[in-house]
Amino acid sequence: MNYILELLIILSISFIGELLHFLIPLPIPASIYGLAIMLAALISGILKLEKVQKTARFLIDIMAVMFIPAAVGLMEQWSSLRSFLIPAAVITVLVTIVVMAVTGRITQWVIRKEDRRK
Repeated sequence: MNYILELLIILSISFIGELLHFLIPLPIPASIYGLAIMLAALISGILKLEKVQKTARFLIDIMAVMFIPAAVGLMEQWSSLRSFLIPAAVITVLVTIVVMAVTGRITQWVIRKEDRRK
């Protein structure tokens, strides 16, 4: 029963994100609105982590399964995507490297900042 309540909380926040996406004319995905609301609720203490933690862990555990429909869709469109394969691969590799570098730098900065506080 606890999982159902936690899932309802997560889905409610996602629904609010969908509403914001509909109401605010910005090119921001609804999921980003939902994540921002969830983050704000957790940071402000409006929502306690314990109220959604079990279901969130479960959703993270099954996340790989959620990508199967997208992968099947890509396989079905292979003939259309074949001409874009090399540019897409190059862009994917470059973006991955940039994301890894930026994430590493930010992580190092946060660790240094925490070390200075101690």
